Formats: sequence, C-alpha cells, structure tokens
Amino acid sequence: MNLKVVTSGQTSAAVSSAITELVVEKIASRIFSKDATIWGKEAESESSIRLGWVDAAGESLALLPELMALRKLHLEQGLTRVVLCGMGGSSLAPEVIAATAGVELVVLDSTYPSQVVSAVNNGIEKTIVVVSSKSGSTVETDSQKRVFEQAFDQAGIDKTQRIVIVTGPNSPMHNQAVEDGYRVFLANPNVGGRFSALTAFGVVPSTLAGVDMGPILLDAISAAEELSQDQSNNPALVLGCALARTPARSGFKDKLGIVPVSKQIVGLGFWMEQLIAESTGKIGRGVLPVVFDLRSPELKQVPDDLLTIGLVDNAAESSFDVSVSGSLGGQLLLWEVATAVAAKLLGVNPFDQPDVESAKIASRAFLENRSAEETSLFEDSGVLVSEKGLNLAPDSSLEVAIRTLLSLADEQCYIAIHAYLDRERDSDFEKLRDLIASATSRPTTFGWGPRFLHSTGQYHKGGPSQGLFLQIIGEESDDLMVPGRDFGFQELMNSQAAGDANVLAESGRPVLTLRVKDVEESFETLSKILKGI
Repeated sequence: MNLKVVTSGQTSAAVSSAITELVVEKIASRIFSKDATIWGKEAESESSIRLGWVDAAGESLALLPELMALRKLHLEQGLTRVVLCGMGGSSLAPEVIAATAGVELVVLDSTYPSQVVSAVNNGIEKTIVVVSSKSGSTVETDSQKRVFEQAFDQAGIDKTQRIVIVTGPNSPMHNQAVEDGYRVFLANPNVGGRFSALTAFGVVPSTLAGVDMGPILLDAISAAEELSQDQSNNPALVLGCALARTPARSGFKDKLGIVPVSKQIVGLGFWMEQLIAESTGKIGRGVLPVVFDLRSPELKQVPDDLLTIGLVDNAAESSFDVSVSGSLGGQLLLWEVATAVAAKLLGVNPFDQPDVESAKIASRAFLENRSAEETSLFEDSGVLVSEKGLNLAPDSSLEVAIRTLLSLADEQCYIAIHAYLDRERDSDFEKLRDLIASATSRPTTFGWGPRFLHSTGQYHKGGPSQGLFLQIIGEESDDLMVPGRDFGFQELMNSQAAGDANVLAESGRPVLTLRVKDVEESFETLSKILKGI
C-alpha cells in the first residue's frame, strides 16, 4: 500500500507555510545522506552516530537467512513459544510487527512479579527467549534474563540453546553472552532504541516468532525512495510539519491524539508513543502522543491543543486533522523521518534523552537504601496514599486526594496514569483513562510501569511542565527474587516508581501515589470515585 498523508483545515495551512523552507534546505535528502548538522551544533555529535536507521532495512535483509534457519531448527525441536525480554525500543516494534502478522510473541517488558512468573512458568519446555538490550545494562532486562536462566537450569535444559541475545557491540551483555556461549545478534550501534524498528531489535524476535520480515523490509526500502525526495508532497515532510506547526490558541497543538481506525496494523500507536514523546519531549518542548479509540471522550469535544491523527485504510477518505495510511514497513520509516523533521522544527535533538537517566539514578538510590522508602500519608479503602505537591492533610480521604489532583487540570494540562500492575491480569485499569478524561475534559495518557519509563518518561520530565501524575502501584504478597541479586522484582518496581515520583516532583510536577493490595477491589473503588466527579 502506498504511503499517504492527508491534512485538513488549519493543519493544511500550517503545513503549506512551513514546508517550503524544508524543501529549500533539502532536509529530506540530507536526513537520508546522514547529515548530522540538521538539528544544530549542540546536537551534531550525537546525531553523527544516530542516523543508521535511514538504511537499516537494507542491512537487516542480510540477517534473514540465518534467522530463518534458526527458526526452522527451533520448530524441528518443538520450540514453538517465543518470549521477548526487552524494554522500550527493544520490545515495542516487535510487538507491533508480530501482532500485525497474527503471530504469537510473548513480550515481557515488566518487573511486576506475577507477570514475570506467568512468562516464565507457561511452557518453559517449549520456549525460546530473546533478550534484547542495546546498552546491555538495562536493569529490567538483565533481571528477566536471570530468572529465565534459573528456570532453564532448574528444568535441566541447556540455556545456551534456548536464549538468544540481541545487543550492541561490546556492550556488557555482548561480552557476557560470548563468555556464556549464547547465540548473539549484534545491532547497528549507530541507531538509537526508539529508531530501531527495522534493525536487529525488530527483526530478530519477530522472525524467530514466525513473522516473514522480508516483505516488511522491502516495503520500507521502497518507501525510502519517496521519503528522501525534497518535494512539498513528501509524506514525511507533510507529517513532520503537521506535528510541529499546527496552531492552537496558545502556541501549537502539542497533544497528539492517535486514533487507530485501520485494523491492518495492530498497536502502531504505542510504538509511535515512544518514538514521538522521547524524541521531542525535552528542554520544555515537545509533542505528547495520546493513544485513543473511536469512543475516547477527548474526541467528542476535541480540546483546542489536541491534533487528531487517524491511522486509516485510506487517508484520502478520512476527516481527521491528519490522516495516515500505508503498509507496515513504510509507516515505520515514515514516522521515524517525520519525527526527525518535527524535532528540527521544534529546535530539539531527536536522538538524546537527557531526563531518562535522572529517574534511573533515583531508582538505584532507593534500591540501594530500601529503608529510606517513603511512608504513606494515610490509608483509605485499602489504598495507601502518598503525594508530592498536593499538600493533602493526613486525615484526608482517597476521594479528596483524587479530586485535589484533578482540580489542578487547566486548558493546557494533561493527566498521566502510571499503573505498576500486571498488564495481562489487570487490564481493566485501562478503563480509568476514559473516566479521568471525561471528568477533566483533558487529554489523558495511560502507561504500564515500568514500561512507560522507556517510552513517555522522557517527555514527562523534559517536556512542557503541564502534567498531573497518578501512580497506581500493586503490592504483591510474595515477591520474586532476582537470581544473583539482593532484591526482588517487587522491590525493583517500587524503587522505579519512587524514583520517578521524586524526579517529577523535583521538576514541579504534582504526583499522587496509590498503593493497592487488593487490586480488583481497588479498581472498583477508584472507578466509583471517578464516575462521581
């Protein structure tokens, strides 16, 4: 399917006024020639080692014969279940690729104990595990790898025949994997995680799960010819201008409502969420992606600062602010190029993530000094409540706490729900998003923790100071220890939530934290409160 981007109304006018300069400056062709000067002097050194994604699809074609042979070997051995351990860019693209192809791929991008246990215990005898980490030091991925290694050892299974590593050259994980005798696939070091969909990080787990990646890669290669053209009808230039230049009453429409209408690509919005938020959300600027469906409250009365983007079958027949259609490989590259273009217009470096490390440092501090974890302000209805920046009284109530947070909503804010729960078992909590959006008439995001830390977390801390944050943290009665470490998955998750809350608060963002023991009962309690607001 050919790529098509269609704009309407004031978005069309904004694109027309901005795109000529991009064509004159030859931005499209310069991106594909890996010109690191596009995003300014300060970004040049980082950009010079982060543009390998523009021709990654061609490089990845060379991986397919080896991967397909390995897949055939696995099937001959009865190994039919593939689990992917990875965070952010290491897991989001393969999840979209596999779901779109109708291929089963178990994605473990959580530290929630019950979710880890489920991934490990469900058919270990027929399981292949792909462990993906560009840096080779991602704490969640390392912890997941350790628990699978232990499970294979306990089952008397040779783990070197079951675990496949995808990482960067000479990373800690690469060096350890070689020493341990694992099969290793090295990814291009000149590609950042969120731009890695068409590299080994997208291709290895997808192919081993059973996806035919050849047509997807060829689709991206074909799209590159169109996306590299310095012309005003280049879909990536049009889309990039729409993302960064559509006007609102105050500034531009900096909230992006993604509406997946087409069923041909599954879950693309969640991959886009990381790509756009982490690439643009810094130095107080950025675009916040919010994934909707056709029934989302925000679409009934669209806020002034919300740009609606429909992911449709035929963009020419749609009526969103921006409508996008095209097949998977082409769209992956389209959104990468468009995001780089939008970053150019916003004046930010699309390839760094300066505020992600601060939360990791804070998390490590809590993990190393667990006795320093903050106590709750009060307990109500089985929920332990604490806050930062809300000035709640110790004798307050759960309802007052929620009302206090939401009372801060104004015409520029967004609300972010961070659910540190089992996203398979506790999926009902996603319904809270619509309830809060209805109560506040403001764009509301929902992210599973710690998954979102590798996706929208950069925007929360580095983007515009507009967010109101609600943390919901499940407390498992039995923790699962991380083999070879002195902490468990629950402790790791708690430290990540506490670290993120601290950094948000230090940046002037209000945070309400709810710790729940009876998850099902707490969902009913929260739903009842929100329906009454």
